[in-house]
Amino acid sequence: MSALIDRPYAKMNGLGNEILVVDLRGTSARVTAGEARALSARPDTRFDQLMALHDPLTPGTAGFMRILNADGSEVSACGNGTRCVADLLMREAGIDALTLETKAGLLVCSAGGALGEVTVDMGAPRFGWAEIPLEEEFADTRTIELQIGPIDAPLIHSPSVANVGNPHAIFWVDDLDVVDLARAGPMLENHPIFPERANISLAKVTSPEAITLKVWERGAGLTLACGTAACAAAVSAARTRRTGRDVTVTLPGGPLRIVWREGDDHILMTGPAELEHRGRLTAEMFSEAA
Repeated sequence: MSALIDRPYAKMNGLGNEILVVDLRGTSARVTAGEARALSARPDTRFDQLMALHDPLTPGTAGFMRILNADGSEVSACGNGTRCVADLLMREAGIDALTLETKAGLLVCSAGGALGEVTVDMGAPRFGWAEIPLEEEFADTRTIELQIGPIDAPLIHSPSVANVGNPHAIFWVDDLDVVDLARAGPMLENHPIFPERANISLAKVTSPEAITLKVWERGAGLTLACGTAACAAAVSAARTRRTGRDVTVTLPGGPLRIVWREGDDHILMTGPAELEHRGRLTAEMFSEAA
């Protein structure tokens, strides 16, 4: 019998990115890949990312988060999910700031400037080819050799790559529909150049302060929003001199403000978090999948 039975959950979203928060504090329970897939298959608990909240590992933090995709794979970072967990815990405790921990490190969160918004310090991006990681060495990751389409007239090519807690490839386009991302995304996500797979984005720069983004998320598929993809696109746009360091990234689910802070190079992501409903996990949720 699953150790998750009767544990509380909160169904949330960040700009439509579906998030399931499962509170496992005070227990030794862990969500397995199979349990994650079972929950993602149900309409009441469907998610893009599951945030399993555990007791703190580091003193002074509010908790440690394991993050699982809808396919059961585990990742180190989720910007929208972090905003949702932070919003939930800050409201419960009546506070306006806290620190959460993931495999990617410590994330300082605070209430944003607008009602219902949360700002997360996502830390500094990594650009080294081995840090992303890539299968082969590239001296300059502002552009790498990768394309779809005829060699002499590719549809998309020369993406920027970055790691913002997980690997991202950003293709710069004039038309977000130049390729069908639902078909191209799986191929690019699993391209041999990405040994840990990658999140794939099509990015259109509309001004020095604005980017429009479409994302195929590793382990989840097409998504209405991806916070780390927005961060990766913003810093990559600044690195390639397409924009400044303070931009609005608009995804299908809505806008995020991304500031790539000078000095320490930390990325500040601000956007909304919404609670849809609460519930408790039941044996039925897992027995149906079994």
